[in-house]
Amino acid sequence: MKIRFCGATEGVTGSCHLLITDKANVLLDCGQFQGGKAQDRLNYREFPFEPSEIDCLVLSHAHIDHCGRIPLLVKRGFRGNIFCTKATADLLPIMLRDSGYIHEKEAEWANKKAERKGQPLVQPLYTVADAEESLRYVHPVLYDQLIEVSEGIHVCFNDAGHILGSAETELWVQEGDAETKIVFSGDLGVDHRPILRDPTIIRHADYVIMESTYGNRLHPENAMSIEKLVKVILRTVERGGTVVIPSFAVGRTQEMIYQLNMLYDENPEIYGKLKNVPVYIDSPMANAATEVFKKNTAVFDDDFKAFMDKGDHPLEFKNLHFTQSTEESQALNSDRKPKIIISASGMCEAGRIRHHLKHNLWNPKCSIVFVGYQAEGTLGRKLVEGAESVNLFGEEIQVNAEIVNLEGFSGHADRDGLAHWVGSFVTHPVVFLVHGEKESKEDFAAYLGENLDIHPIVIQQNSEFELVPGRRPEGTHMEPASTFQLDADEINALRNKISGLSSSIGDLLNTAAVETGKNISPERLIEINNIIQELAESEANLKATLLEEAEEGRESE
Repeated sequence: MKIRFCGATEGVTGSCHLLITDKANVLLDCGQFQGGKAQDRLNYREFPFEPSEIDCLVLSHAHIDHCGRIPLLVKRGFRGNIFCTKATADLLPIMLRDSGYIHEKEAEWANKKAERKGQPLVQPLYTVADAEESLRYVHPVLYDQLIEVSEGIHVCFNDAGHILGSAETELWVQEGDAETKIVFSGDLGVDHRPILRDPTIIRHADYVIMESTYGNRLHPENAMSIEKLVKVILRTVERGGTVVIPSFAVGRTQEMIYQLNMLYDENPEIYGKLKNVPVYIDSPMANAATEVFKKNTAVFDDDFKAFMDKGDHPLEFKNLHFTQSTEESQALNSDRKPKIIISASGMCEAGRIRHHLKHNLWNPKCSIVFVGYQAEGTLGRKLVEGAESVNLFGEEIQVNAEIVNLEGFSGHADRDGLAHWVGSFVTHPVVFLVHGEKESKEDFAAYLGENLDIHPIVIQQNSEFELVPGRRPEGTHMEPASTFQLDADEINALRNKISGLSSSIGDLLNTAAVETGKNISPERLIEINNIIQELAESEANLKATLLEEAEEGRESE
């Protein structure tokens, strides 16, 4: 068995790792490189494998640096299944169609320049049609379900707490008589953050492929960042300016909506000062993603669900507005009244945010607030690091606005969060560090060695390792991980979940029976019918499983 590291080896984008066994080739992620022209050129290179020889793809989540080259993979010959969580499958159409559109537009703009200069025309990396084609191969899976993705390879998705649908992936690989367990962290989230559940702690693995984005940094407390955000908004509004928040369309945008909603609900004084200050979500992708969030409440944390039980949706409030058209977006920059604009992309590399920066960066009354990671080479990174001027649409723009970086809103675990996660394995697995800038990976590896006696292999470039059952790549013996099973704590958790569902499903079914007797819309009636059919099928499957188990028990007596 071999693992080939094909992306996110020298930075935090382009996640792509290939597992090669005696029976199958399984790809973990197929992300796009981001961070300026040098990184973008990497996307056009040939894959370091033959796409048609990949049996399946296991996707950790829907951020473009993890999924953005899937249409290109299909375009170049991949025809296998793409396995991901249900929420990720719901987000992929939004993300990939938008990415295809951006690539089409970038090629169109480049070709206009090329024609004027008499240079050869370029082709987009892929198109919207290519994105649509790739979606045919997506197979959604629920969290905590064990499935066979290819011969001899089983997979289970665990909640990573990073964005909606994000997963830590457990893979059990059977080769001959030996079984090896590999865990791919994907991107790990932050404990005790709103909306999403905390990252799952996994106890057993032989090998771990682990991200290290914030491997040498600590986040401020989230509450401190909320307090700082409020102060920035208040002083910007008082001086008559606009607050511009570059935010990832999936994850950070929804968290910003939720945090502002909580702030208005819990602090009447602040609400009194800001109730007439409009908040605009100016990103069609973010708007669509927010609707996907609303349809996937089953995977949210208990606080979010409790908020909904009170009849108040956490992703809606009075002065929140979603803009759709280009004209609506342009009007925001014509209106000089104080406002809050949350717009994609989070690293300011594409999208409407660049127009808002052009119209607000020069104005000392305004503020630009960063709430997510800014990769090397991106416009966002330049602004965070103190650039005095930047080029936007061929025009040099002076940076006079207040620049604020609130890392407490980051969706990535910091050094201590990463260390807690990897330190929770019962026995030390072999750890490969990826998805981090060079210094971050090296510092994190040193920290783990000094504090946890874990000595990771730091991946610094595309490379390949042979995985021999029972041995580290450098030949050191290690204990094998356990096969798939539920331990005592997990069994108790399952029993508690069954008990909770027993009560809530009964109440829900009674409510559904009442609602179907009312004059509700045909569309809503069809939606209820479809969900009930899924429940009925699940009930039949559970009954069959229990009867089979009872029959086997009688035969063994």
